[in-house]
Amino acid sequence: MPTHPPIRFVGLSSDLVDAWRGGAVDANGQAPERARADGPGNPCRHCLGMITDGAPMLVLAHRPFPAPQPYAEVGPIFLCGDACARAADVGGMPAILASPDYILRGYGRDDRIVYGTGRVVPVADIPAMAAETLADPRVAYVHVRSARNNCYQVRIDRA
Repeated sequence: MPTHPPIRFVGLSSDLVDAWRGGAVDANGQAPERARADGPGNPCRHCLGMITDGAPMLVLAHRPFPAPQPYAEVGPIFLCGDACARAADVGGMPAILASPDYILRGYGRDDRIVYGTGRVVPVADIPAMAAETLADPRVAYVHVRSARNNCYQVRIDRA
């Protein structure tokens, strides 16, 4: 039976989030929009929790890659508008993963998709499938993305 590496879910860095809260521009060169959470389904990519209904939040374009290139997708994300603590890098399932399923996709050290690693996975299977994907030596990290809208949710690294 193959062994898989332990995993950790990684929230966005506090330095990056603090910059956006201070008005730094997003991946599209625009200031983050300020809004109020309206019901469920507003996941913060920093604390990895759901933003409370009615609470302030930021909406912005994010590229979860170090530089633009053909595989560096840009898409919308939400963040708590007020200060929140960055999620600890732990192996447990983050609260933001509340949908029935998600896309998991492996990326190489060159930050490009490793073909054959993308799949839609039921939420309960994410830890096992992410560990299996990270067992592939070509894969440096895994992204979890919305299965409905392809929005970036969280990065998974080897623990």
